[in-house]
Amino acid sequence: MNRDSHSEDTLSTMVLENIKNKLIHAFRTTGEPREEPQDSASVVRPVSVGRSYQANEELRRAKIDGAITWLRSELVSSQLEMRSQDRQLAQTLLGLNTEIQRLRRESYVAMEVEGED
Repeated sequence: MNRDSHSEDTLSTMVLENIKNKLIHAFRTTGEPREEPQDSASVVRPVSVGRSYQANEELRRAKIDGAITWLRSELVSSQLEMRSQDRQLAQTLLGLNTEIQRLRRESYVAMEVEGED
């Protein structure tokens, strides 16, 4: 793996981690249970509420993982498309360079012929 490809992979990983953190933050609900001091007379929450919270948290994480997977596939697709465009551009530039060199040679030969006359 060349250095540019490794740098792109590292950058992609950093971007994905940043997006993941933003998604986790965005999917957090404001109604998440908070640690509040309770006196001994307060009502104990039923176990089903804890399970419901856990199920919701797992669902949120699954949604985030799905979004990250989609983003990763989009990044890979975009990266492949950009590499293809880079190759096409390089071929076009090489073709133009070849044509410029041919025209220069023709021009040089034409100037030599005129100089002999």
